Amino acid sequence: MLCEDRFNQIYGRDPEGLAFCPYRVCPIGAHSDHNLGKITGFALDKGIHIAYAPKRNGVVEMSSLQFPKRAQWHIASIPSHRQYDWADYLRGATLMLSKRYRLSLGICGVIEGSLPIGGLSSSAAVTISFLCALCRVNGIVLEETELIDIAYEAESAYVGVNIGKLDQSCEVLGRKDHLLYLDTKDGSYELIPRNPGMKPFRIGIFFSGLEQSLAGSKFNMRVDELRAGVYALQAFAGAEYGKFRETNARDVPRVVYEQYKDRLPDPWRKRCEHWYTEFERVEKGAEAWRKGDIENYGRLSSESGWSSIHNWESGAPEQIRLYEIMTRTDGIYGGRFCGAGFKGCCMALIDPAFEEPVRRKVTEEYLKSFPEMEGRYGVFVCDTADGTKSV
Repeated sequence: MLCEDRFNQIYGRDPEGLAFCPYRVCPIGAHSDHNLGKITGFALDKGIHIAYAPKRNGVVEMSSLQFPKRAQWHIASIPSHRQYDWADYLRGATLMLSKRYRLSLGICGVIEGSLPIGGLSSSAAVTISFLCALCRVNGIVLEETELIDIAYEAESAYVGVNIGKLDQSCEVLGRKDHLLYLDTKDGSYELIPRNPGMKPFRIGIFFSGLEQSLAGSKFNMRVDELRAGVYALQAFAGAEYGKFRETNARDVPRVVYEQYKDRLPDPWRKRCEHWYTEFERVEKGAEAWRKGDIENYGRLSSESGWSSIHNWESGAPEQIRLYEIMTRTDGIYGGRFCGAGFKGCCMALIDPAFEEPVRRKVTEEYLKSFPEMEGRYGVFVCDTADGTKSV
């Protein structure tokens, strides 16, 4: 691993451990976990590695192969607010872990991503792999739910992104050749095995060349628009409602939405339309997967992508173009944006027999539309994998 070599260059010794967390994809269930929806997802066989060793002076010292600046802080004096750099997720993880467990040792480490792209929830993967390493050097053992919760708190409470637990759950709970079917309202989940009669598939990742941070994007605004629509629906229906931030679409039945949706401002109605239809798509998708119907599951994923464009109104022109190409390419069962539609990827469920024709067609058509992305655009084909092991 390059991170191990870099660690040796910096510290003049080999690392004492190597932590790993996979990336994830969510073919159906996007933009719903923050309002207690249901999701389906996979962990991938690519992800984040951290080569690390303990530091007995309590200092946390982290480097990344993707960013030039080394970050440092002490376990006893973690900044209480984000510093607006790449290491904020790690500071948040340190702080949230320290609120639950006593930390006695610091850590030094080097972070490496196995795909040079954004949009696969690399932020959650970095956070989780870092937590695994920090826990190991401090002799802390976390249950899977604790690992998910602490990583979630680091990103939502410290970094300030209005996420749910989709990313963390896929990256921890996922299992090879199984679909994770998760209800984010209560954390209950099912790992649905691949039906023996299902046609073969792999997961294609099409990187547009774009990179953008969720915290600085329109992601938070979209979540607020959804919540505002749900808040208004409760008022129209004469239902009791409390604090705005505690309002969730899951608390308002779809029949109420259908009755009062025409009274909502258009942006709020569109956000609600996506959430309620996506909830239905997830349930249908889980059943399709259970039956081994990859074509129907893929079609539902493409419908999710359409709704993300037209109802959630996410996606840069580059991503939308990729999605459009994917929907008319033979060998692709279906697909949509990755990374909440505010980063640079699309994912597709592909028939392995069409892997090279798919790669060639999508690449040629995309670069005709965006020739400036030559050298930045990339295609990566992955398989499902186990999530990171609890520590």
